[in-house]
Amino acid sequence: MRQQNKYLCILKWAFLSILIVIGLPITEANSEPKHEPSPHPLPDNYAAALHKALLFFDAQKSGKLGKNNRIPWRGDSGLQDGSGLTDVNGGLVGGYYDAGDNAKFHFPMAYSVTMLSWSVIEYKHKYRANGEYNHVRDLIKWGADYLLLTFNSSSPKINQIYSQVGGSRPGSTTPDDHFCWQRPEDMDYPRPVQTTTFGPDLAGEMAAALAATSIVFRDNHAYSKKLIKGAKNIFAFARDPGRRARYSRGNPFIEPYYNSTGYYDEYIWGAAWLFYATGNSSYLSLATNPGMAKNSRAFNMTSDLRVFSWDNKLPGAMLLLTRVGLFLKPGYPYEAMLNMHHNITRLTMCSYLRSNKVFNWTRGGMVELNRGRPQNLQYVANAAFLASVYADYLNATGIPGWFCGSTFLPLSVLKDFATLQINYILGANPLKTSYVVGYGTKFPRHVHHRGASIPRDKTRYSCRGGWRWRDASTPNPNIVTGAMVAGPYPADEFKDVRTNQTYTEPTLAGNAGLVAALVSLTTGGGVGVDKNSIFAGVPLLYPTSPPPPP
Repeated sequence: MRQQNKYLCILKWAFLSILIVIGLPITEANSEPKHEPSPHPLPDNYAAALHKALLFFDAQKSGKLGKNNRIPWRGDSGLQDGSGLTDVNGGLVGGYYDAGDNAKFHFPMAYSVTMLSWSVIEYKHKYRANGEYNHVRDLIKWGADYLLLTFNSSSPKINQIYSQVGGSRPGSTTPDDHFCWQRPEDMDYPRPVQTTTFGPDLAGEMAAALAATSIVFRDNHAYSKKLIKGAKNIFAFARDPGRRARYSRGNPFIEPYYNSTGYYDEYIWGAAWLFYATGNSSYLSLATNPGMAKNSRAFNMTSDLRVFSWDNKLPGAMLLLTRVGLFLKPGYPYEAMLNMHHNITRLTMCSYLRSNKVFNWTRGGMVELNRGRPQNLQYVANAAFLASVYADYLNATGIPGWFCGSTFLPLSVLKDFATLQINYILGANPLKTSYVVGYGTKFPRHVHHRGASIPRDKTRYSCRGGWRWRDASTPNPNIVTGAMVAGPYPADEFKDVRTNQTYTEPTLAGNAGLVAALVSLTTGGGVGVDKNSIFAGVPLLYPTSPPPPP
């Protein structure tokens, strides 16, 4: 009884805190939001862009590509990655290069696998209708198979994770992935492997990726079971109280590039995906634990915490939990916290609207989720996906809209926001340029990308020898089809300059959000989400023992 009273007190505190904390967002939302103007449709459809956006992942593949290589200017590469490791049979061969360089950052790579899997789980019917279902599954499996190599996935007692292959220290003048300008196939410099004995953020994201992938591959029982086992084991590593320190902390090869700012968001995110994958209600209990919400600041939704990204999983995690509340309606002891997550999801959607003035918008119609800093498009694509899939959730449950303050807005407002932002990326912007390479007639030709900028002319260019191609004023000889570049900065300005990654470098994480948004907006295969298949492993929920500690 004493334990039960303890958790009732925690829940009571959570209710009071959300009333206080969301007071400011509600005040913002009460500024009489108006309907966004209906975006003008582009002559090309989202399916055409989707086909191209998926090809970027093929261009980023590391390892032995085999006969099904879709990118003619790519070949086998990174075959010696992790070759000195004694506990990984065959080394760390495979996975994806992160961006325009040849480093493999496992944190954003895992996030990208999660996002691709989420999009397939919701929109499998659309992938099938557009002829991309097998392709996207192959891409997901390529990433998941590699993640399984980075830790002892078969052991419940994990002691370390390989967190990165290659990379560079800022300002390095020794041969490495940033100093050298070489095709991945020609790399001849050392590619150190980073190892961490802690990292709840990295491990939580890897658990999410493997759990989500297991849902995609439920038709392959043995493989799905293997993924679930790996997800459970790596999540146990993440939850080990003795390992609670950010994986990037103090690591000069990671922190300047993919610095994680916390890990409680990955706890909620990973637990939510494990619940969907396993049906084990203890994961839902963890994800909805009031202490978890407090430590992650889930209900203290400042504007920056509303921006979904490879670092901040809170908006995505809360939307996943909103899905549970909308479709399963599990009741006690989950209902109260699920409702609170849904309330924050509503406020997050309100914050994206121009009329609420939470975020600035450019004159050309792009929401500046990155607060006017560069590389904004990845956040825009993510927000478009969240708005689109939330609209589909509400529509599937017969809910016609949502409240922003005292104003009720129809679902079309969410879809219009998503459409407006994706259209901007595809060319409906002041410069009339598509920021997705190969889409439309005007797109970046000087992409900051080693493989694309160096011709495959049977010449092996050295570390410094490749600089001539980096610094050349001519367009890339190879088109890295489907790559979404970093985008305009500041506001609607853009320079197609290879040496300035601020404008022209694409990333895995950015393209993963783009793919998810595009497939959500396609009409091929019909509209709406696959309502039920995600719950195939979830039994009826009954009250459980008190939730695990945060």
